[in-house]
Amino acid sequence: MFCCSIVTKAGIPALDTLVADFDHLPAAVDLRPYLLSLVDKGGSLTPQQISSASFNHNYHLFHVEKKHIGKGNNCWLKLHVRNTGTQDSTLTLFAGWHDDMSWYIQDSANHKMHLLMHTGLMRDRAGVQRWEHYGFNVTVPPGSTHTYFLHINNKYYNENGLMPTLFNDLQYGQFRNGQFEYYRKETILIHVLLGMLLVCLAIAVINYIQLPDKSYMYFAAYMLGLIVFFTLRLESQPYQLSVFYRWPMLKYYWDIPALLFCFYLMYLAFGNTFLNLQERYPFMEKLFTSVAAIIGGIIIICFYCIALEQYQVPVMIYSYVYISTLLPFLIVFIALARRSRHHPLVRFFLFGSLCFYMASFGSFLMLIRPLGLINALGEISAPSLLIVAGVLLQSMFFLAGLSYRNKLVHHERTRTQELLIKQLNKNKELQRKLNEQLEELVKEQTTEILRKKQELEEQRKIHLETEYDKKLTEIELKAIRAQINPHFIFNCLNSIQLFVMQRDFEYAQKYLSDFSYLIRKTLDFSRRNFISLSDEIAYLNTYLGLEKMRFEHKMEYEIYVDPAIATSESEVPAMLLQPYVENAVKYGMTNTSYPIGKLLIQFNQIAPDMLECLVEDNGIGIIRSKTLRTLPKHHQSSGMEISFNRAELLNKMYNTGIHIDIIDKSENNNTESGTIVRILIPQL
Repeated sequence: MFCCSIVTKAGIPALDTLVADFDHLPAAVDLRPYLLSLVDKGGSLTPQQISSASFNHNYHLFHVEKKHIGKGNNCWLKLHVRNTGTQDSTLTLFAGWHDDMSWYIQDSANHKMHLLMHTGLMRDRAGVQRWEHYGFNVTVPPGSTHTYFLHINNKYYNENGLMPTLFNDLQYGQFRNGQFEYYRKETILIHVLLGMLLVCLAIAVINYIQLPDKSYMYFAAYMLGLIVFFTLRLESQPYQLSVFYRWPMLKYYWDIPALLFCFYLMYLAFGNTFLNLQERYPFMEKLFTSVAAIIGGIIIICFYCIALEQYQVPVMIYSYVYISTLLPFLIVFIALARRSRHHPLVRFFLFGSLCFYMASFGSFLMLIRPLGLINALGEISAPSLLIVAGVLLQSMFFLAGLSYRNKLVHHERTRTQELLIKQLNKNKELQRKLNEQLEELVKEQTTEILRKKQELEEQRKIHLETEYDKKLTEIELKAIRAQINPHFIFNCLNSIQLFVMQRDFEYAQKYLSDFSYLIRKTLDFSRRNFISLSDEIAYLNTYLGLEKMRFEHKMEYEIYVDPAIATSESEVPAMLLQPYVENAVKYGMTNTSYPIGKLLIQFNQIAPDMLECLVEDNGIGIIRSKTLRTLPKHHQSSGMEISFNRAELLNKMYNTGIHIDIIDKSENNNTESGTIVRILIPQL
């Protein structure tokens, strides 16, 4: 790029002063042998301290191509120039395009430093002609010697070529024209790309206005980010016009974050909505959303590091993100390719993604050799022909996919409208038929009203008969209760009489107390058809306790309740179990094979709406009890028959479906004796 010849470091003699005849100066002079350098690592040296500092020759500072410098390069260059000619002419020193440059001259009398020029990619705001400010004037009167200092502070992670050269006016003009032509091709490529991206952005915005779909919004944001990114690339092209020349730092803030925003955040958001992953592939939708959230956080971290002038940190972050996502993206592409035949939109997204994926990876491989791994990652989106082709192809495929998606929506709307028109026609035909039917109904209205009136009269008669039957059933049920209560009271009084005759007044008093409780409960239950299971269990406990005292503890009883039963909510017919329990006590105590009579009462929940009640004793059983009855007929127990009739009345009156079974144990096993009464009570 330079007109001067570049020789090896070993072949360049180290000199302290450039002695030249300005009347016959060569076209371009390589200043490396004449420049003394000083590296200010801490960045704390002032110009006055520099004037007295010690300089030396350091050829490692100079390089022709772009170079990765890590955390920056803050150096001072010192140049002594002596004019042996007779003319006072002005030369131009060019050292490259750097972030911050200051040009000083030292006063030979008091050694003070005077600032002649301050420029740089991060500081120059001199308008569209700012690229002319990177050439520093060297003016030395005939026979005089001047000392110049050039302060170069490169903060960015990549440093442009640093090769100081001294030009005369004619040669500097030729050098500037050569630089303009060199960067002009790349600039034209950027302008073409920006034009295509602007067209895609305009199409996306117009379609979003017509069809408010988030896919268009994310695609428009993606295009806008790329437009800003490549427009800012013009800021790095010498002698080119850029719309952001008033904000020179913007290109540094939107360098690495733009890559993360466009090629990761907006790409994932667009793919999520474009492919409708939430409905089709929920797992992939969660993956895309999570990665997009992480990328958003990384972008904020990059902005923070750039604000702290830690430009190398975002590059390292991006390098890790790029390398770590190469394989996952490839896996996602393979997974989408397997589903492309069932989802046509996947093809557009897949082809567009693969175009840019291959272009970026190919550009990365081509940049590794000249720039190294880190530099290649930093320049992976430089406007090379491969990257431009990848971006354009991706944008075209995505835009074509959006158009196809819009077409599908349009077809769906058209089909819906056609179905709606057909449905309207059917409704009109149906309305016509209904009008005809209505006319027929009007003609038959009089006859129908008379028929309905006759039916209502018949229903009223049936209802009156039903009410009569119901009241008759209630009267019969009350009559049965009147039979149950005296029978029970008669049995209890016999027990009290026995205690009194035995002169056991203490037991008689306790028995009378418990008996009074039973009388109150019996009167209360007689007024109700159903009682809670908890009241029935308390009633049976009291009754069996009295019977146990009457038999002088020669009987044992147990009441078991299934834990799954809510006793306070379950209901049973009032006084239905008591006759069966009484009968079990009476005949359970007469079995000579067992000295102690045992009675077991169980309540089981055999179904959600069915309660099972079991009354089991070890007495003589039903068959033997019928043969051994010695009481007169008018004293025989009629409680079981009354309870059975009462259950039938309840079934008839309330449609309850109560079922009673009486089983003699000896029928199933000759070695056992006793009776099992099984009552099934539905829970309404």
